[in-house]
Amino acid sequence: MQRARMRMPRTAGAAYVTWGLVAVNVLVYLVTVAQGRGINAPAGRVFADGLLYGPAVANGDWWRLLTAAFLHGSIIHIALNMLALYWLGSMVELQLGPARYLALYLVSGLAGSAGALFVDPERLTVGASGAIFGILGAMLVLEYLQTGQVVGQALLLIGVNLLFTFRVPGISVGGHLGGLAGGILATLALSRFGRGHAAYGRVGLVGVGGLVLVAAASVALAYWKVRGYA
Repeated sequence: MQRARMRMPRTAGAAYVTWGLVAVNVLVYLVTVAQGRGINAPAGRVFADGLLYGPAVANGDWWRLLTAAFLHGSIIHIALNMLALYWLGSMVELQLGPARYLALYLVSGLAGSAGALFVDPERLTVGASGAIFGILGAMLVLEYLQTGQVVGQALLLIGVNLLFTFRVPGISVGGHLGGLAGGILATLALSRFGRGHAAYGRVGLVGVGGLVLVAAASVALAYWKVRGYA
């Protein structure tokens, strides 16, 4: 039996959005380090006002659902996340194109925040890993649309990362699972739920509506979970 490989056609150009996202994350980290207590102790106003915390979200700090994805708690935290973002994000951006990729990233970040709040709304949460898990979800859908098989390289990557998610203390399980679900649903929306190509087909009203629905559902889930803190 011949093994199917994940070899999707790519759009022209370089992964500028991924590079930009990495640059923004690094810049924000440097700001929080400068305001904090050293390279491994980011803090200060940017950090405090941007991290994900359920009671703060309930009392009007809606931006935390997105800003938390651009904050990191230590040098190893941001290093691992930016390595994964550069490696995985570059591949997916070149397959989807910059605009669809950025939409995927932001929607996955929202879904990751919703998942983190759903599991533990009082936990202080930061990190881009929810959005990165969304990229993994996108890889799974793109590979399925190409090969017709769920079991493949993307599923293996997801499995390995989920193993670390459940075995390493301190990781936001809800954030990772929420981001993964958001990425899968967002990419399905971009492909009009299998009726088009996620990168080259027309997104149309179905695709745009699907993306908006995933984002809106993430925000609604987050606010439903934290409603008791208002």
